[in-house]
Amino acid sequence: MKRWKLWTSLVVLGAAILTTMGCATLDEKQRAWIFQPSDRSWGGSAELAKTMDSVWIDFDSRITSQPVRLHGLWAAAEKSADKGPVLLYLHGARWNVEGSSPRIDRMRDLGFSVLAIDYRGFGKSSPGLPSETMAYEDARAAWDWLAKKYPDRPRYIFGHSLGGAVAIDLASNVDDERGTIVEATFTSIPDVASTMKFGWLPVGPLITQRFDSAQKVANIRSPLLVVHGSNDNLISSELGRKLYDAAQGSKKFLLVEGGSHHSTMAMGFSQYQQALADLFDLKSARSNP
Repeated sequence: MKRWKLWTSLVVLGAAILTTMGCATLDEKQRAWIFQPSDRSWGGSAELAKTMDSVWIDFDSRITSQPVRLHGLWAAAEKSADKGPVLLYLHGARWNVEGSSPRIDRMRDLGFSVLAIDYRGFGKSSPGLPSETMAYEDARAAWDWLAKKYPDRPRYIFGHSLGGAVAIDLASNVDDERGTIVEATFTSIPDVASTMKFGWLPVGPLITQRFDSAQKVANIRSPLLVVHGSNDNLISSELGRKLYDAAQGSKKFLLVEGGSHHSTMAMGFSQYQQALADLFDLKSARSNP
């Protein structure tokens, strides 16, 4: 996204929508702007995704009272594919799960077998407009699938960007995760809005999809790794630092110099390796990205 262009639209249109169309429409507009649900990937990521296996997760939604089918990618670690740590990967806005395949592949190189899912409204998962609570429910269903499929393997949670907020919510509500990793994420959507060009305007009360990670992160009891790129122009690294500061217990903040919103893991691969070893006592599959 272009510096979260959606917030300029929200500032300009929010009051008018609220007045003329009602709160429900404002909520729907925010959900569309924040998630930007899509069945698209980018670059050559779709080709890389073909090296991974498709999985399907079915459950009945308590939110919509409808059956849900989630599509995911399973990328087994090249070494110790039948044992070792497994990771639930939660992607951010705009692209489907295939668009995250380069980052998924790097997590595999770091020693994880990875399950990455599309939320409802993305890719091949059940259609519909995603919401904050629906994304949380989707993540929990995927987590329960992993727990049932691999009960004897250590399980970790990873979230990138908006997926970081989903990861924080999940980790704050389960007690069987071995650790949580978030990259390029934030404290809350209102805080992100405040860093935008029109951040001085009082849009906070209009925001329905709040993703208030700062209020939840203290409830995480497993070790937490917060990663950010110093050149992230979409989500300020200051928000990543504030999220880290709000966490309790074992934690580490990793700032990758020169890393952008999308390049931080590639640029900081060796730093990732060291952080995983220090915080989680994990060894990666290879030494170079």
